Amino acid sequence: MTTNWRPTADWSVLVKRAELMRQVRQFFYKRNVTEVDTHLLSQFGVTDCHLDNLTTEFKYPLPFGNKKLYLQTSPEYAMKRILAAYKQDIYQLSHVVRDDEVGRFHNPEFTLLEWYRVSYDDTQLITEVAELLTELCDAPETRVITYQQAFINYLNIDPLAEGAVAEIKQNLIKRPALSEWMSEETDKDTILQVAFSELIESQFPNDVPMCITEFPQSQAALAKIDKHDARVARRFEFYYRGVELANGYNELTDPAEQRVRFKKDNRWREKHGREAQPEDTHLLAAMEFGLPACSGVALGFDRLLMIVCRAKTIAQVLPFSIDSA
Repeated sequence: MTTNWRPTADWSVLVKRAELMRQVRQFFYKRNVTEVDTHLLSQFGVTDCHLDNLTTEFKYPLPFGNKKLYLQTSPEYAMKRILAAYKQDIYQLSHVVRDDEVGRFHNPEFTLLEWYRVSYDDTQLITEVAELLTELCDAPETRVITYQQAFINYLNIDPLAEGAVAEIKQNLIKRPALSEWMSEETDKDTILQVAFSELIESQFPNDVPMCITEFPQSQAALAKIDKHDARVARRFEFYYRGVELANGYNELTDPAEQRVRFKKDNRWREKHGREAQPEDTHLLAAMEFGLPACSGVALGFDRLLMIVCRAKTIAQVLPFSIDSA
């Protein structure tokens, strides 16, 4: 008889999980931000170079013909369609699914807290994320520094300077665990991302939330490029207690630029032996209609619960992890 039928999380954690969800909803209720509930299955996936959708086949005829459906990695595209239609502040607590590794912080299915603030810039949203961390897990004041300054502080290298990536690559090659891989790597952003995760994140203070801002424009994802410095994007990430917790943008609203980025993503995917993905025409149509000036952020709810419960793995805060689902 199987022995892994029992829930992964203790009852006390499940109670705390329910309480944290209530606190999240109260946080946004007080701020007049409306909860929405969008679909998990879609005609479209994402082109993002670092995300992959799980898919399923629908056996009955569908109006659009294609029986392949994508499980959503984030409610972002659907929420932006609501933003375009109604131009209201919204949030969502939703299950999402990613074809990704299983590990200490990763489960293929997890809960994401995502919200969008109309007329907010990224600085205002950073303040609100910091307020949420203080209110929900008694975090101290967030420390905010730019991506550039983080490299300077911890590696004494300016990542935006000419020749910096080559110097960073040499630093990575000196590390035995990375040497062979990095010797062959030529992608600028891969080199920067490995340096950030391997050499910088580990040096962040454990007891203070860190917000990293102004990522290189090549890592803009769906963020606007800074109008004062085209080298960087209005993107930010939060880290707290050794956990990468949230990723946010001053959102791109230009549909023409969005098309360019979809195509750029797919070129990268094809170059690296990964399947190109269809562009989400519903999102593009919504942006053509008019996405309001806004900022948005996605925060890992299970990771937040890990911090609150001082859990060591995501499995400890899930009712059932993938191993027993």
